[in-house]
Amino acid sequence: MNLASVRRECRRMVRRDLADRGISDRRVLAAMASVARERFVPQDLQHLAYADQPLPIGCDQTISQPYIVALMTQLAHLTRHSRVLEIGTGSGYQTAVLARIVDRVWSIERLEQLSREADNRLHAMGIANATLLIGDGAQGYPECAPYDAIIVTAAAPHSPRPLLEQLAIGGHLVIPVGDRAVQVLYSVERTATGFVDHTAGSCRFVPLVSPQAFEA
Repeated sequence: MNLASVRRECRRMVRRDLADRGISDRRVLAAMASVARERFVPQDLQHLAYADQPLPIGCDQTISQPYIVALMTQLAHLTRHSRVLEIGTGSGYQTAVLARIVDRVWSIERLEQLSREADNRLHAMGIANATLLIGDGAQGYPECAPYDAIIVTAAAPHSPRPLLEQLAIGGHLVIPVGDRAVQVLYSVERTATGFVDHTAGSCRFVPLVSPQAFEA
């Protein structure tokens, strides 16, 4: 696929699969249009880079479909000053989208190979406001808390308490909740008096592996 075709497919994806399906935040749409998704998928699947579907990236993990990436980003209510924690770096695609919008991103991945490959991609793209970490994502990263948003790209049976505690007042935790088969996407807002849950429809993610979530 040549560069002109790639750009055409990307524009079509943003219009057809995002804007026409209710993604209205212009910053999210601009970020999705600016990140070359083909750089985050295996070479033999690059012809599917702008299809609205998840794709395998190795290590039994996937890159989420573009609509879900955009929806989770929109649900986080980000500004250019936001400090964001991402749980589940994977290929680094969601990380790159977030880095286009916010001030700082910290992203935790439990699989060293994926984190290393994602770090190389982001470095090659000149993205300097994302810090990649290896560890148990359900524990968060208290060293840099509180966060204006936390996005979890793996499903858990409930919202892990450490992540809720690391949210700033007014911040949002975006997380798929359920069992390994049936999940609902939640946006949990932290207020001065507690937490308010909002649902955003069904979804399907790989499990969040942690003593705070699912055992390996």
